Amino acid sequence: MNLKEWAVVNGVGYSTARQWFLDGKLPVPARRVGGLILVDEPALPATGTTAVYARVSSADQKPDLDRQVARIVTWAVGQNLPVGKVVTEVGSALNGHRREFLALLRDPQVTTIVVEHRDRFARFGAEYVEAALAASGRRLLVVDPAEVDDDLVRDVTEILTSLCARLYGRRAATNRARRAVEAATEASE
Repeated sequence: MNLKEWAVVNGVGYSTARQWFLDGKLPVPARRVGGLILVDEPALPATGTTAVYARVSSADQKPDLDRQVARIVTWAVGQNLPVGKVVTEVGSALNGHRREFLALLRDPQVTTIVVEHRDRFARFGAEYVEAALAASGRRLLVVDPAEVDDDLVRDVTEILTSLCARLYGRRAATNRARRAVEAATEASE
C-alpha cells in the first residue's frame, strides 16, 4: 500500500509518516518506487486477537461507553475484523494510570487494537506507542482518524490541555486542603 493509505489506516498524519520515512523511523518496512513511497506492513500472526478499546474521561460520561463500543464493533465487523475482546475504561488520557489499557498493551495475544478516535487511545506520544506496536507485529486502527491537519496546532492544543489539567487539578487540591484545614480548626475551637 502507498504511504498515504498507510497513514490513514494507522491514524497518522501523512506529513508525519513521510517525515518518519525520510528520517528512517517509519515503524514498518517501506521503499521508494519512482515518486511513490510503498509500505510493506508485516504480516500479523494468525492467532492474534482483535480488541476494541473504548474510554471516557469521567463517570458522568459512562453512558457513552456502550454507544462508543457499538460504533467501534460495527466498524470492525465491516472491516472483516473478528472482535475477540472488548475493553472499556473510565479514566483520563492525560496520565498513564489506566490499568485496563496497560493490560491490553501488555497482552501479546492482542495483535490489533481498535479505537474510535486517537484521543481515546492517548493524548500524548501516541506515535511512539503505535511504533512500538508495529515493531512487534501489532497495530492500532483508528475508526475516525479525523484530526487537526496541522501537527503544530495539534501539539500546542495538547500541551495547553495538559497544562490546564495540571493547573486546575492543583487549584482543586489546594482548595480541598484549605477547606479541610478550616474544618479542622473550626472543629477544635
